[in-house]
Amino acid sequence: MSRKILVVDDNIDSVMILRSILETNGFAVLVANSGPQALALLKSDKADVVLLDVMMPEMSGLEVLEKIKSTHATSKIPVIMVTAKLQDEDVMTGYQYGADYYITKPCTAKQLLYGIELVLGRIEAGTQTPPPAKDEVA
Repeated sequence: MSRKILVVDDNIDSVMILRSILETNGFAVLVANSGPQALALLKSDKADVVLLDVMMPEMSGLEVLEKIKSTHATSKIPVIMVTAKLQDEDVMTGYQYGADYYITKPCTAKQLLYGIELVLGRIEAGTQTPPPAKDEVA
């Protein structure tokens, strides 16, 4: 059974690129083009990893991340931020909200696959540690 990745991005080109990389490497891909759509999809279809953009209309990726990590049914799903927000404070904010990994766009297939394998490897090894609390990251 292939691993299922939920791609959450409002940019169709980004979705197509990510989907191509993932499917070429044997992953099943679910797509949501908005935060509310992603949260609804996670209620009905379990994903092994979520790839989440930050800058989206309606609900930001950080709001989506916060909801995923604060809901019992989804809190253990690793979330990788895949975003053009690349300043140090953007990265730290992503981790403060509960991101398991952070990749800046544009990224290579190698970077994306490394991040996915890293978070999945932590789960399989039983070494997944919760991200630092918001007040623990300076």
